[in-house]
Amino acid sequence: MNRTLWNLLLVSPAILGLPSVISVAAIAAEAPATAEANQLATTQSSESKIAEIVGEPVAAAPAAPEKLALNSSDEVAQTPVANSADAEKLASIEPDTSAAAQPTTGSDIESAAPSAPASTATATEPLAAADTAAPSPQASDLAVQSSQTEVAGKIEAPAVASTPATTPATKVEIAQTAPAGMGGPIVPVAPQALPAQPSGTMSQVTSVSQLSDVRPTDWAFQALQSLVERYSCIVGYPDGTYRGNRALTRYEFAAGVNACLDNITKLIGSTGNLVTKDDLAIVQRLQEEFAAELATLRGRVDGLEARTAELEANQFSTTTKLAGEAVFAVSDTFSGDGFSLEDDKTVTNFGYRVRLNLLTSFTGRDLLRTRLQANNVANYSAATATGTNMARLAFDGGDNSQFSLDEVYYRFPVGAATVFVGPKGLDLDEIADTVTPFNSTGTGAISRFGVRNPAVFRGPQGAGAGVTFNLGPLRATGGYLAGDGDAPNPANGRGVADGSFSALGQIGFFSKPFDLAFTYTHKYNRAGDVGIMGGTGSSLANRPFGQAPTQADNYGVQVNFKPSSRFQIGGWYGYTKAEQLRGGGNDATIQNGALTLALADFGRQGNLLGFVFGVPPKVTESDVARNRNTSYHLEGFYRFQVNDFISVTPGVYVILNPEHNNRNDDIWVGLLRTTFSF
Repeated sequence: MNRTLWNLLLVSPAILGLPSVISVAAIAAEAPATAEANQLATTQSSESKIAEIVGEPVAAAPAAPEKLALNSSDEVAQTPVANSADAEKLASIEPDTSAAAQPTTGSDIESAAPSAPASTATATEPLAAADTAAPSPQASDLAVQSSQTEVAGKIEAPAVASTPATTPATKVEIAQTAPAGMGGPIVPVAPQALPAQPSGTMSQVTSVSQLSDVRPTDWAFQALQSLVERYSCIVGYPDGTYRGNRALTRYEFAAGVNACLDNITKLIGSTGNLVTKDDLAIVQRLQEEFAAELATLRGRVDGLEARTAELEANQFSTTTKLAGEAVFAVSDTFSGDGFSLEDDKTVTNFGYRVRLNLLTSFTGRDLLRTRLQANNVANYSAATATGTNMARLAFDGGDNSQFSLDEVYYRFPVGAATVFVGPKGLDLDEIADTVTPFNSTGTGAISRFGVRNPAVFRGPQGAGAGVTFNLGPLRATGGYLAGDGDAPNPANGRGVADGSFSALGQIGFFSKPFDLAFTYTHKYNRAGDVGIMGGTGSSLANRPFGQAPTQADNYGVQVNFKPSSRFQIGGWYGYTKAEQLRGGGNDATIQNGALTLALADFGRQGNLLGFVFGVPPKVTESDVARNRNTSYHLEGFYRFQVNDFISVTPGVYVILNPEHNNRNDDIWVGLLRTTFSF
């Protein structure tokens, strides 16, 4: 056999995929070497040198999927040909043509067309062995796939070659010439269309020319060529790229060097001297240089394991997390016409609200929410303050600074639906979407009216159940909530069904630029517990018939337009038809509406500039009494996000013609709210 062709085959990427059993017909094939093959053989000096020393082909490994472990647990299985004399002996053996292919141990071999230089016409045809009509398969057409394990910490690194498994071959044709300084540049040729690969796998990479983003002009081309073609150490990512310009940490490089060492060790242990002494000396120096990094990485993993074990042994609960919120509020009210504030019925006060939320999940998709709360914030609707609900803050209330159970409910999925059930603190705005960016008393609007549409999202609530069906962009919600003060009371006229309650139904359309919801809420307020508008609007709107039992049909439409993530404009409209149940059968019509504007990330990320302009609930028609004038609510606030856990919100709102009476002086409310989330 031609000696030059033999040397070429020793260093060819085709031989790197040679399996443990070589086809007799392939070894017997002979052909005159082309000029390009001779030139390439002379340039591959280091590969030829190794081939002459050991007389064995270098084993190749398949490409590994992205984010694979850097080492393989499989042993290298290879049956080398000792020398050219052995090859000649094998060539003299009459090939067995009775079988299409010979079985091998640990891999399946698929015949394919051989690779050849594009400029050589004769090399594109397979050479037939003596007395054999069928062409012999080429080693460059054999592909294998290996199993890998993930590196601890999931360090993202280029896939590293491992040992062969049992995957059929994938045919790839690559044409190349010698690089500059070695007879001419290597020019990778686009491979043929590859068959679909399973997710996370790729065809075998046996040559650096198969990496689409690596060029012969790259300064590290020869080093990468040696790693891929000589040692099958780093073979790129599943999409056929190497990503050589990506930043590399010392830990990632240390892990890569360690993988190369493991691969070289396996090659030495299984096939003999495949590496020169100079190569081993270089690798040894790299190992010594990065020994500290490898030890540090091993120490960090050990430390994380120890800390994890300690946390598991001392954790509060395996199912529950604590989420808290503390609100500090400095506020005051003023009254007067326009900007001429002449009357100050209140003094500056400093209040707080603290909430501790225990969030428990038993399956990972459900939620048991338990909230403890202590609250002491001024209620400006008191007769000693402004005397109107229109001036109330979003988070006012008082419980003598005592922690109490404020909320407990359970939420869980059932197919495409989400079910809510709870005995206390389950509110209408928790089972249905309010379609407003200000629906948060701790970080949203600062006034009670500016938080959400009071006609449909405020009323008797606290104990009951609800369900929401998610139908793509459509969402349907239904729920029944009784007042949490009446639900556990067995007295006549109380309980879940006979006491005050709210029954809600909503159809909503929710998309990226546009949210729209239509809501209907039927409310019943028993005698002595009347508050149709949930403490917003005029006193007459809350109790159009005094404390007589009242039922109301409430209709609401909410909209929010979001042309960008930083700009939202929307609003709501509420229409209520109330009826007195005992003592007269009177009717009343109540209306309210608002426009909202939200500018997210205003000034810096996390900030929110918000404005609310609206008409608080007003009795427009009634058989008893109605509001003859109109009040206007103007609100502006700016939430400054100090960090992920602290926000500071200064804001002010003014009520023009309070209680829908133009004879009342305007009321101004100023607030500085600081919210701590933990």
